[in-house]
Amino acid sequence: MTNFRIIASGKWLLFIIAAFACGTVNYFSYSPAYNDIPPQTGQYLSCNTPLSGNADRFSVYLTDSRIAQLATEKICNNTVIKRQYGEVRVIIGQSDYDTFRYINHGVVDLALVKKNVVDAFAADEIYGLTPVASHPDYGAYFISLREKPKLEKEYLLGKTIGLLDYPSSRSGHIVPKTVLQRLSLSDNNVDIAYYSSHQELRRALLAGEVDIISSYWAKDDESRLSKNYITPLMLQVSGMQWYLKMQSQNTDLFCAMQTVIHDIAMAHPRPYYKNIELEEGCP
Repeated sequence: MTNFRIIASGKWLLFIIAAFACGTVNYFSYSPAYNDIPPQTGQYLSCNTPLSGNADRFSVYLTDSRIAQLATEKICNNTVIKRQYGEVRVIIGQSDYDTFRYINHGVVDLALVKKNVVDAFAADEIYGLTPVASHPDYGAYFISLREKPKLEKEYLLGKTIGLLDYPSSRSGHIVPKTVLQRLSLSDNNVDIAYYSSHQELRRALLAGEVDIISSYWAKDDESRLSKNYITPLMLQVSGMQWYLKMQSQNTDLFCAMQTVIHDIAMAHPRPYYKNIELEEGCP
C-alpha cells in the first residue's frame, strides 16, 4: 500500500512538471515579440571615414532634413574630416528639447541654429561655439490667402491662426505670440492650430485649414501667394547661423567646414539657404 502511494505521488509530480513545461513552451511560442522602442528625440545619419581606427566622432546638429542629407554627404567626403575623425554623425533635431539637449550640453561640433539659442545657453563661452557662416535676417509676417490681415483684436477674433509648435521659432511662434498677447489675445479666445514646419503652414493655408499663418516671406512664395496679403509683425528676425566648436585653434577644420557649408548652401533648393555669408579667417 505504501509503495502504491509513493508511485502515485511520483506520477502526479511528473504530470505537474510536464504540464508546466508545456505551458511555458506554449507561452513563448505564441506570445508577441516586441521590438525596442526607438528614441523619440532626434534622427541620425552617419558614416565612417577611412580612418576606422580613430575613435573620435564629428557630431553635427541640424533641424532641416534636406540640409542633413547634404551635410552627411559633403562632410563625410571632406579630406580634413577624413584625416581627423573616424566617424561622422548628423543629428536631425525634432523639437526644442533636442536643441536644448545638444546645444546646452555641448555635445556637437557643428550646429545650424539661431543666435539667440547659443546666447541663451552661453554655448559660445562655455563650449567655444564659434560663428562660421550665417544666413540673412528676415521678416515675420501674418500671411493670408484672400485679404491683408489686420493687427486688430476685433479682426482676429474668430480667425484660425496657424503657428509652429516650435517655441523657439521666432517668425512662427515667438513673434506672433507676442503680438497676440499685446492685443490681449491668447489660445483662450483665438483658435490656434499648430504645425511642424513652415512648409506645413503654407499647405494648411492653401488647403483652407487656417485663415492666417505666421511665417517668413520667401521669393518662391510669390508663385502661390500674394504679397498684397501679408502684414509685417517684425521686419528683422535673426537668421540661422552655423557654429563650430573651437576649443582648440583647429584652423584646418574651420576652413574645411566653411567650404562644406558654402557647398551645402549652393545645393539647397530654397533661396534663403543659398544666401550665405562666411566669417573671415580663411583664404
